[in-house]
Amino acid sequence: MLNLLERYFEFTRLGTNWRTEILAGVTTFLTMAYIVLVNPAILSAAGVPLAAVTAATCLSAAFGSILMGIVARYPIALAPGMGLNAYFTYTVCIKMHVPWQTALGAVFISGILFLAITVLGIRQMILRSIPHELYAAVASGIGLFIAFIGFRNAGLVIGDPATLVGMGSVRNPTASLALFGLVLMVVLEIRKVRGSILIGVLATTGLAWALGQVHWTPSSGGLQALGATALQLNIRGAMGKGLLEIIFVFFFVDLFDNLGTLVAVTKRAGLIEKDHSIPRLDRILLTDATATVFGSLTGTSTVTSYVESTAGVAAGGRSGVTAIVTGVLFLCTVVAAPYVGVVPQAATAPALILVGCMMLATIVEIRWHDPLVAIPAFLTLILIPLTYSIANGLGFGVIAWAVLHLAAGRGRKQDWLLYTLGALFLIRFIYLGSN
Repeated sequence: MLNLLERYFEFTRLGTNWRTEILAGVTTFLTMAYIVLVNPAILSAAGVPLAAVTAATCLSAAFGSILMGIVARYPIALAPGMGLNAYFTYTVCIKMHVPWQTALGAVFISGILFLAITVLGIRQMILRSIPHELYAAVASGIGLFIAFIGFRNAGLVIGDPATLVGMGSVRNPTASLALFGLVLMVVLEIRKVRGSILIGVLATTGLAWALGQVHWTPSSGGLQALGATALQLNIRGAMGKGLLEIIFVFFFVDLFDNLGTLVAVTKRAGLIEKDHSIPRLDRILLTDATATVFGSLTGTSTVTSYVESTAGVAAGGRSGVTAIVTGVLFLCTVVAAPYVGVVPQAATAPALILVGCMMLATIVEIRWHDPLVAIPAFLTLILIPLTYSIANGLGFGVIAWAVLHLAAGRGRKQDWLLYTLGALFLIRFIYLGSN
């Protein structure tokens, strides 16, 4: 049986094994586990029952990750997306006074649209139209992005009203613990110890508990709470007058955030072919679209691929088993959600910093001597962390690529879809600016 599974997941070709894949899955889960606490906190502000949305968060993350592992066989984990959950709550429900049931209906419709354009091959065409140099820029930009998140979570980078950001105090216990974890992970990585990131996370967690730096209160949850949100979505209401723009935002932002994450993870794992194509692309896209539909039915905002999957890839994960392990752990948190908080941010922050560093390796693939490539790549790379959005960085890169090539007389008819994407991104930025 194990031999059959190893052949299905191509262990020999990918140079992996069960121990590595399991460790990678656990590592991805530990870097993503915060979503079990953060997503319910955000959505409950919109009136969604806290215990129910906690269960929905765990269940949708489990479903999406396991489906990705089995069907697409990639080490990509899924969960309700950050950013879109904030848009769901603070813009749609609070600012626009839309009931959360109707907002869930909008998420459902956007998921159906994802499925439709995937089946028709449109999403695949979009991905293939993006120049491979921008792939490298997206991967590096996301590296900076998640490293920045890591520094922020560690308290090493803080807000400053005069300069936007500033240096935090290393005397802060969280910062000190994070630096300890980072040094430990780097030393283990240098010594080529497998599972270095996971060991670092667990060791830092143990030290944090020993020093009394983990302040954690169990909360309620479980499958029995799910009834308050499951199948409570209002699809008819979401199709009402004035709500189409909500569906558009859910659809558009998730489309490009997903593409950016997909490129980053597959590139970091070395799973992109020499012709820059991604094997089994159809299955990947169908999986995340299906996960979004499933999430809306259980009671949570848009489910998307998580860039934290790169932590598992950095730990050696290469096959779908990594995603399955992550999904199984999320499934366990449906009943054990109150205990997820035992891993503090001080333990996961150094993992994000180290993975972000590793992801910058793709920067050498960019032709920096050619302005037609360098400028769009730079805008993509730098604006992902500065605007806190993969979609924004990719959008500026695509627009710059299209404008510069057309202005230089280097436009090609076969790149019509890229120019169309540039126009759509421009419309999106104008729309966001008006709001």
